[in-house]
Amino acid sequence: MAKTIFIENNVFEHFRTKKILNIIKARNIIRINHYGEIFNRNKQNFRIQKDSLNYIIAAKKNNLVIPIPPSTTSVKGFYFSHMYNCIYDCDYCFLQGHFNSAYHVYFINYEDFGKAISNESMKTKTKIWFFSGYDCDSLASEKITGFAEYFVPFFSKLQNCMLEIRTKSSRTTELLKIKPNSNVVCAFSLNPQNLIDLFEKGTPNLSSRIQSIKLLSENGWKIGLRFDPLILTEASKEDYLELFELAVNCIPKSNIHSVSLGSLRLSESHHKKMVKNDMQNRLLLDNRYSYKEKLWQPDHKIRDVETQLSEHLKKLIPQSSIFLSE
Repeated sequence: MAKTIFIENNVFEHFRTKKILNIIKARNIIRINHYGEIFNRNKQNFRIQKDSLNYIIAAKKNNLVIPIPPSTTSVKGFYFSHMYNCIYDCDYCFLQGHFNSAYHVYFINYEDFGKAISNESMKTKTKIWFFSGYDCDSLASEKITGFAEYFVPFFSKLQNCMLEIRTKSSRTTELLKIKPNSNVVCAFSLNPQNLIDLFEKGTPNLSSRIQSIKLLSENGWKIGLRFDPLILTEASKEDYLELFELAVNCIPKSNIHSVSLGSLRLSESHHKKMVKNDMQNRLLLDNRYSYKEKLWQPDHKIRDVETQLSEHLKKLIPQSSIFLSE
């Protein structure tokens, strides 16, 4: 049971608020004017809050869709956040350095997000990508949020828009109740099992994710494979080659929409804040990473291995389907 759920006054009677309250039970329910009163306060400790979560239900008013940072992906588009923070606790997650608070924020004004997405779609005839897994895991909290239930059918009506649902979850119950469509890709973040054990606390194991990929593929969903972040300080090149073979061959290649690889890297400000919050996080203290151009990123030896992995992946998958972090 949660200690407290904070609810903005303007959504206190909203039907999605009532749904969330039926699922998450709390000892205290407190009305607030704006989520920032709680979420953006100074001198909060992300690590302590992560172990004792409270929740916030709110409506997002500004920046409903945001251009994705150029360094995030080679694909141009937007991200939108129906939720802040994640049920998982990955050691490398930038959210620890991005937000002051670990509390989960549920933005429930989906119709406003839809209008903002539609407005962007009308500005061009070219294909636009929208990414939903930037500030949270898009699928892990589906039972609570109903995010996919709303947005998958919504994107089916937009001819020039694509939605990526990014996840480490193995949860498929809700997705299998929704009719898949060609404008939506369910993209799974994958790492070797030893790295999942070390750095991805609370996440499903690799076998469970692979089984979910198979099940969704069999039911008509487009699948994305996201080998991101590559952590070559604790896993070998051979570990990743084995993972590539397993993931690429677990479903017909025609069902794989795209594959991406990305380095482990953080902005300098995020990294410094994360280290300050958790001095025991060995991954963040690895001396094979350093600051360069305001990014904490791997040395040339690790980057060379990443290039070798990319070249190997091109032999398994058509190059047109592979996207690399720039």
